[in-house]
Amino acid sequence: MSRSIPVPSPEREALVQWVASLGAVTVEALALRLDVSPASARGRLHAAARAGLLAVHRVGPVLFTVTPAGLRACCQPGLEVCRVSPASARHLAVGARVAAALERCYPECSVLGERPLRLQERGVGALASARLGLTAGGEPALHRPDLVLWPLDSDGGLPVAVEVELTVKAPARLLEICRAWARARCVAGVLYLAPPEVRPAVQRAIERARAQEQVVVLGFDSVPGLDD
Repeated sequence: MSRSIPVPSPEREALVQWVASLGAVTVEALALRLDVSPASARGRLHAAARAGLLAVHRVGPVLFTVTPAGLRACCQPGLEVCRVSPASARHLAVGARVAAALERCYPECSVLGERPLRLQERGVGALASARLGLTAGGEPALHRPDLVLWPLDSDGGLPVAVEVELTVKAPARLLEICRAWARARCVAGVLYLAPPEVRPAVQRAIERARAQEQVVVLGFDSVPGLDD
């Protein structure tokens, strides 16, 4: 028998929707986003977990995801529960902190994660993704960014794709993605954020793809609130 979830307050509903938009978040990311203490952010997240709206994962960084009940109570239909594994935990944690920092830097934009972007693109094609060719079924094969900076104003221009690159991809794969981003006309540009040991490989791929006008790689410390 499913647990009955009380109607959440507007503040808690907004929190759950934000977590769902990124897949998973950390205490540090919420504290940065709201400009509150880690203790305050931790209290809000654990209160939502006690209410059955969020789940807590301790697989390295402590991550919070939306439960099926939380999705039903607060989120648009079609979103799925984010699966957390030891292999994905660090990327999810860093991505959430990047999203929070970008929201603070660009209040005129919303920051969308890969999961809701996938939902939005279902049946309509690339809205903020790069085309890599065709699938076996003849459908466009899309590479979706980790995050999208989406102007809140409908006349604010095209979105900006953000890639959080924590490890060095195989050179051929990275080159293929950079070439696809160079061709993409649905985004204003692409920002790679990477640690020092990863940036040279990304820069080489950008140069080989001749994508310098569309794609740039920077350190995390280029975004206020983050560091390398």
